[in-house]
Amino acid sequence: MPVTELEAAPDPASLDLTDPQTFLDVDQHAMWRRFRTESPVHWHPAGPASPGFWVISRYADAVAVYRDNKRFTSEKGTVLTTLLQGEDSAAGKMLAVTDGVRHREIRNLMLKSFSPRVLAPVVDGVHRHTRELLGAAVASDRTDFVADVVDHIPMHTMGDLLDIPAADRPRLVEWNTRTLSRHSSEESEFESLLARNEILLYISELAAERRAKPGDDVLSTLATATIDGRPLSDDEIVLNSYSLILGGDESTRMSITGGLIALADNVDQWRRLKSGEVTSESATEEILRWTTPAMHFGRRALVDVELGDRIIRAGDVVTLWNASANFDEDVFTDPHTFDVGRTPNKHVVFGHGPHFCLGAFLGRVHVTAMVEALRAMVAEVTLLGPPQRLYSNFIQGYSGLPVALRAEPAVEEVR
Repeated sequence: MPVTELEAAPDPASLDLTDPQTFLDVDQHAMWRRFRTESPVHWHPAGPASPGFWVISRYADAVAVYRDNKRFTSEKGTVLTTLLQGEDSAAGKMLAVTDGVRHREIRNLMLKSFSPRVLAPVVDGVHRHTRELLGAAVASDRTDFVADVVDHIPMHTMGDLLDIPAADRPRLVEWNTRTLSRHSSEESEFESLLARNEILLYISELAAERRAKPGDDVLSTLATATIDGRPLSDDEIVLNSYSLILGGDESTRMSITGGLIALADNVDQWRRLKSGEVTSESATEEILRWTTPAMHFGRRALVDVELGDRIIRAGDVVTLWNASANFDEDVFTDPHTFDVGRTPNKHVVFGHGPHFCLGAFLGRVHVTAMVEALRAMVAEVTLLGPPQRLYSNFIQGYSGLPVALRAEPAVEEVR
């Protein structure tokens, strides 16, 4: 990036990272480059109603904090909004905001349901469902790739894992979108809270049914599991099921949508994918890095910690910006180029360390299924209008994407 572009980026001290509008108004690549260059361990001042916090933008620093669960805790929240409120009501119950022994116990319990062997039938279903949805989109002159295709993929998978009735899944998609982000600035945070409560109430009712009549699904496993002879609490069952929906649905939808935009914008990379020059696995990893759906995660310091040339004080909120770390020039060669053959590609889309995302395997499966379906079924991708961005300082993604997908001749002949 030329020095002139770096100088044109906003001064880190002038930016309000608590405001979702900031991420719509600025060139994020230029913004984060300036953070990494001038203030990699940056103190973000307090706002009118919230405390100040640290902004970590370099890859090495972010990974160091992710790994360090002795001096940094997740139990005060892992998302900026919650961290600035001072607590997370799910702490000590939901895996993502639980540390120590209980974290290991719950994680080991849930891992049994997420091994590649156990998930093999689910993976087959993901590929089948993806091709069906993409086939319908290809048959249409115009489609909203988000509403008509992507919205139906991860919730179908999570629905299968938790055995959620098919008729209920569209409601969960809408609630989940409003929980993590907003379609525009006109929607209130109160609506986000209501959506979260709707999901929790729904899962609570479903968990009660599964406790009485368990099946083979993950929700039944949690509802009937014991640790040291004691069953999980109602909150642990509901919140960990909610966490699966929360993470598995939104991040997958945003990475797939952003991946299609990147392939449409970079015709040379689309050709490399179509020709078989690169593997679907390498294309998947680059789409994940390029889109980085969860822009940040966070921790709270338990003791004073020196990071870079700054001292983080005990009690301080520390935010780790994946959206910057995944474009760090010290780690990624030519990071602002979308390269479907990039290797190595050690991004931190799924975090790092003890809290590495439990659903990473499934997240990759979803993206790979779409990559392989696009390569086999679509000859050309045409964007028919600008993508509709979400209003969020956490989720980087889209609520709408009008496209035309021209079928491969072989697909047309079959039809």
